[in-house]
Amino acid sequence: MNNSEYNKAENAVNNVENSLHNAADKAKWKINELADRAKDYINEKRNNDEEANQEDWLDRVKANVSDAWDDIKDKANDAWEKTKDAAEDVKAEWNKKTN
Repeated sequence: MNNSEYNKAENAVNNVENSLHNAADKAKWKINELADRAKDYINEKRNNDEEANQEDWLDRVKANVSDAWDDIKDKANDAWEKTKDAAEDVKAEWNKKTN
């Protein structure tokens, strides 16, 4: 078996790794942005003559994290399938060469 089959599998794994990394980086609210988002929330409530409270704020954060988790989970599932397919392709090629 030539190196091109291994290279395909390695590229698939690298693409999966990059995809997961990008999904995590693109989460809607990064941890270091939470303080700014909290200030925005408080100002929004103040501007609407409403009271800002921690429970409401945490509900917003929880909803956002849930959305981010769904995005990451979808990318991880896709990555799993692509990597599994690439590994099966390499295995099939190996079996052809060795049988």
